[in-house]
Amino acid sequence: MFAQKLIHWYEIHKRDLPWRNIKDAYKIWLSEIILQQTRVQQGMPYYLRFVENFPTISDLALASEQEVLRLWQGLGYYSRARNMHHTAKHIHENLNALFPTTYEQILKLKGVGEYTAAAIASFAFEEKVAVLDGNVFRVLSRVFGIWEDILSHQGKKIFAKKAAELLPDSQVSTYNQAVMEFGALHCKPVNPNCEFCPFADHCFAFQNNKQKELPVKTKKSKSKERNFMFFVIESEKKLMLKVRKEGDIWQGLFDFPKAEENDIFQEMKEKIEKEEILFFSNEKKLTLADTNLSFELVNESKNYKHILTHQKIFAKFVHLKVNKNLSEIILQKTDLQLFSEKEIISLPKPKLIVNYLNDYFSKKF
Repeated sequence: MFAQKLIHWYEIHKRDLPWRNIKDAYKIWLSEIILQQTRVQQGMPYYLRFVENFPTISDLALASEQEVLRLWQGLGYYSRARNMHHTAKHIHENLNALFPTTYEQILKLKGVGEYTAAAIASFAFEEKVAVLDGNVFRVLSRVFGIWEDILSHQGKKIFAKKAAELLPDSQVSTYNQAVMEFGALHCKPVNPNCEFCPFADHCFAFQNNKQKELPVKTKKSKSKERNFMFFVIESEKKLMLKVRKEGDIWQGLFDFPKAEENDIFQEMKEKIEKEEILFFSNEKKLTLADTNLSFELVNESKNYKHILTHQKIFAKFVHLKVNKNLSEIILQKTDLQLFSEKEIISLPKPKLIVNYLNDYFSKKF
């Protein structure tokens, strides 16, 4: 009865999304990776660009990491893009470019968790396996009055058991998409449409006015605040950037050299006024005792706020023009490279860097 009502609701209210009504496992996988930690509205243009640029999994596999990261630019959680590229290469090289067809096989792919594997297996191959994402947790907890913490080990077991029990014998793909869509559009986190809900008569949360309390979820720890000052160093109409190294959250992306300290803004201003610049890539300090070395302060940016999962970044950018002699020393002593504005456009960059470049330079990055 639960499944039938959901499917009936879905057929009337579902959104027309490009990864629906298809059985192409590659494109379904692509959409699921993009939509991890991302709203549909934000992820849609990325999905369309990836499909256009890489119509097959082999096309994605044969692309360079820089191409993939540049296309992903602005979507955040860049490890998703790197894992996706790794998986595409694995399938192309080791599986004859054929996407795995079962839940257990799909689960072994890098960057694929239980929910994503279940979604692909059921949507593309009609395997009878239940999906469990935030929307499904919310629907099940409210309708059936499940109070276990959705982030706890015990809670996940209870919800997984309930989700499996509710799976119909047929129309598995439709049902899984229906329960997710119902949570996204109808049984929303705030202001759910309870008055016109097909489950209102027996929904635990509605009958007991517990919509705000369910689902139960452990509160996140307070995010750390960090202060950055980026040095935008210009030489002969080119800018100096570096690639972020392995293990970094922005691995493979390009940004400017930066400093981080508690009272960074005032301290960095003083260092610039004293003609001292810090380059943290090699932990070396460069002083300007030589009169052949010179720079000028072009401008200091506004303050930027950039929110990541576990931290808030407050940043400011200092634009400096250096002469050729100083430029050569900087490039020798650091891992910075010079790029023209045209070259920078094609580089993958964190959204924070893109926002600054778009605000202070003429081209769109």
